[in-house]
Amino acid sequence: MGRKLLLEHINVPGINTFAVYKEKGGYRAVEKALKTMSPDDVVEEVKKSGLRGRGGAGFPTGMKWSFLAKPEGVPRYLVCNGDESEPGTFKDRFLMTHIPHALIEGMIVSSFALGANTSYIYVRGEMMPQIRILEKAIAEAKEAGYLGKNILGSDFDLELYVQPGGGAYICGEETALLESLEGKRGNPRIKPPFPAIAGLYNCPTVVNNVESIAATVPIINDGGEEYAKIGIGRSTGTKLISASGNINKPGVYEIELGVSVEDFIYSDEYCGGIANGKRLKAVVAGGSSVPILPANLILNLVNGDKRLMTYESLSDGGFATGTMLGSGGFIVMDEDQCVVRNTWNFSRFYNHESCGQCSPCREGTGWMTKILHKIETGKGSYSDIDLLVDVSKQIEGNTICPLGDAAAWPVASAVRHFRDEFEWHINEPRLSQERNYGLAHYADPLPPIEKAEA
Repeated sequence: MGRKLLLEHINVPGINTFAVYKEKGGYRAVEKALKTMSPDDVVEEVKKSGLRGRGGAGFPTGMKWSFLAKPEGVPRYLVCNGDESEPGTFKDRFLMTHIPHALIEGMIVSSFALGANTSYIYVRGEMMPQIRILEKAIAEAKEAGYLGKNILGSDFDLELYVQPGGGAYICGEETALLESLEGKRGNPRIKPPFPAIAGLYNCPTVVNNVESIAATVPIINDGGEEYAKIGIGRSTGTKLISASGNINKPGVYEIELGVSVEDFIYSDEYCGGIANGKRLKAVVAGGSSVPILPANLILNLVNGDKRLMTYESLSDGGFATGTMLGSGGFIVMDEDQCVVRNTWNFSRFYNHESCGQCSPCREGTGWMTKILHKIETGKGSYSDIDLLVDVSKQIEGNTICPLGDAAAWPVASAVRHFRDEFEWHINEPRLSQERNYGLAHYADPLPPIEKAEA
């Protein structure tokens, strides 16, 4: 059994309440930080831990904290990004639902380290149950003296607020999140300046993911060096993985970074193998925004070694043969799944969620969606496949925020690794129609994108 740092007490009745969480060792990190450490000491421990952002980018958290500007007389802010909207990713929602005080404790410790006296948890607007859970947890922590003025008799003050999101995937991008938090439309900002210099209300701001902030609790409790002993190389600690798709045991799992992909999929401790005795076809390893890999490449590296659940191993070989750990949205597809249809579904999502600021993303995601639908319904041509790749290249790297890349990568990798499946849809239009819609649809005109079947 792998070591559990965040989900160790997940099955304890009442762990979502302050009393039970405290009984199980909760808020020790706050007491240790405020009574025995300086803010710089806390930052140094996070640096030693090697913790990398758990929201997708994987940037070293301690280094990100060290970039925060500290001008005199200007407030600083910590904002938790709980706008979890990536298809296939639900581990932050799980954490906020079942162990909300882990996030609250992490927010207190992190705010102390950053010198932030007002902090925010920005939660996806559709997650109203989680918002209510967090508000209740904040009230409990404040009543117990862990929030408010002079926490635990120290000179540190902190007010913590929960803000419902703006109902858009783009608000998960940190600068769009800040715009939304300020009451504006959630459009990404051009950088620089970066939030560490001019973020919320034009003040120095750090934006971190839910899991990243919660992970600071075991780091302070056990020490950064102890945390760094877990994992492999620069992929230290544990990671929450949202596992879904054609597996026997979908759910949220906490793994020690370094577990092999094969063990994660097939061991009873985690996913329990492919459902219904089917064969593995492909995996989207880090949420819908990362490249899809066929079974042979997701299980093994090009040199034959097992691929590991780490930032480095999953990206080994670049986009030609690798993918990314991303947000940990691990989507498994069996032999019966249609890659073209799934890619079309992803493309529809990014087309719908594009904020429209950048023309390559605004127009390109729509083009890709229409071309994919044309191929998927048996009305495509060979030139459409090459056009898909060309459009994805025109989007990638040409937008203000990473949404354009997130839309382009799955399409490009699907064509790269499953071109024969795209060609099958073109060569066998009638079978393609029958497979996905039934024969009655074959003679029908192409339906509008917004009315197409999901």
